[in-house]
Amino acid sequence: MASTEHPRVSPSPTAETTSPQTTLAITDIVVLVIYFILVLAVGLWVGASLFASNVGSGHFIGLAGSGAAAGIAATAYEWNGMLMVLLLGWLFLPIYIASSVDMYAGAVFIQQALHWNIYLATVIMVVGALILMGFKVGGFQAVLDKYPQAIPSIRVPNTTCGIPREDAFHIFRHPVTSDLPWPGVILGMSIPSMWYWCSDQVIVQRSLASKNIVHAKGGSLLAAYLKVLPFFMMVIPGMISRILYPDEVGCGDPDVCKEVCENPVGCSDIAYAKLVMELLPAGLRGLMMAVMLAALMSSLTSIFNSSSTIFTMDLWRNIRRTATEWELMIVGRVFVLVLVVVSVLWIPVVQASQGGQLFIYIQSISMYLQPPITVIFFTGIFWKRTNEKGAFWGLIVGMVVGCTRMILDFVYPTPQCYESDTRPEIIKYVHYLYFSIILTVLTLIVVTIENATQFPKDMENDACPTKEDTSSSASSEAGSSKLKSALFWICGMEKQKGEKPKSPPPEAPTCSLKEDPCMRHVVNANLIICISVAVFLFAYWA
Repeated sequence: MASTEHPRVSPSPTAETTSPQTTLAITDIVVLVIYFILVLAVGLWVGASLFASNVGSGHFIGLAGSGAAAGIAATAYEWNGMLMVLLLGWLFLPIYIASSVDMYAGAVFIQQALHWNIYLATVIMVVGALILMGFKVGGFQAVLDKYPQAIPSIRVPNTTCGIPREDAFHIFRHPVTSDLPWPGVILGMSIPSMWYWCSDQVIVQRSLASKNIVHAKGGSLLAAYLKVLPFFMMVIPGMISRILYPDEVGCGDPDVCKEVCENPVGCSDIAYAKLVMELLPAGLRGLMMAVMLAALMSSLTSIFNSSSTIFTMDLWRNIRRTATEWELMIVGRVFVLVLVVVSVLWIPVVQASQGGQLFIYIQSISMYLQPPITVIFFTGIFWKRTNEKGAFWGLIVGMVVGCTRMILDFVYPTPQCYESDTRPEIIKYVHYLYFSIILTVLTLIVVTIENATQFPKDMENDACPTKEDTSSSASSEAGSSKLKSALFWICGMEKQKGEKPKSPPPEAPTCSLKEDPCMRHVVNANLIICISVAVFLFAYWA
């Protein structure tokens, strides 16, 4: 055919048969290499995004402070996150991707709204932390040997003030008398962690922005591997800081602590900042402080904007339905101002809570507020009989009980090393990690009872009718019972009078559930490796 239409072109049979095959083979190899590079790059991008969203200035200050104050036990929160982010990639993302186009739209918005300075600041903080990790005191073995001897020269006599914990290098600690009991680490810690890693919109929507499920799983894997780093970048530098500056970081006298950091409870939270200011060279020191402030401002901006939006759109707009856009803007700004004032007034409470450890304070608050949300979220996804009433009362009861315990913790703070423990037994002997377990069980019981009373057994498999059922039954049975009408309303099938039928939303290019067989085997193999690494780390330092 080619020789007939183009007589001047007369390639030899050898060239005609072999050259195209050679060209195609090279192209195939190039495309394959580019594909694997792109998969790796996207996985790195998603994983770095997840890690950057999780790690901020609070981690550096809080984890280093907890390391200086009590050893490596706080690392359990990070290594627990390794397992939870894998749960996101392998269990929850397929559910999200298959069920919601709106989530995809939100993910695209979040992806387009991201700024490079977040990632750049994170990279600089990580590099700075790795440099600080190099300022060891004679190697890792020296840290193990010298940390128990990091005792301040001035401390309250005949007390444990200023003396490092004997179990400082253990993650699993005594189930009754320790600061982080091991049963609570295994169970109570995992519940809020599931909420954060598997349902928080900041984390989930970054994963939903992936091209396909393999990319999302790869990002979860990278984020899980990166969660190993805080032990070396934050906790160990905090312990080094206490070794180098025992009188300041590990102060054991309230008057000395007040003079050092204006907090008589303790100064362990200055551990990381102390290293930065004392050990890093001038240029790098300023850069580290700048990016940490930028990360802090970014976090505060996100929190204040989200809180302001929730207040103005979900509360104020319902109170004043005729509010103009100008009024909503003014109300939002005033609410942010109120939040700032409350936050400043709350600083003394944070200083006095949990022995002055910022990271532990944050985690304890999570244990009081997040378990009910986790239970509602999980039952809503995995239990078909979950209904609105059960979710509502489970959330209300859980929140009331959790807030009550949180208030009691503020009223009866943890006694200092020189004080006797006179707290009520319910606070003294029920650790906040144990309370997380209790609160989870209580919320689950309330949800179960409400669901059992709301739905008869014969409706268990047909609680929410399909669209075909509603279109036929709603039109033919105008005078249906109140129960059926309420049921349609709960399931979102209610149709307003005179409302035109809504056309189906246009299909959006959602993240695909299809997996390349080769890459599926790669990520699944890495899943096993990553879980093994997490189990090994827990077992080695247990």
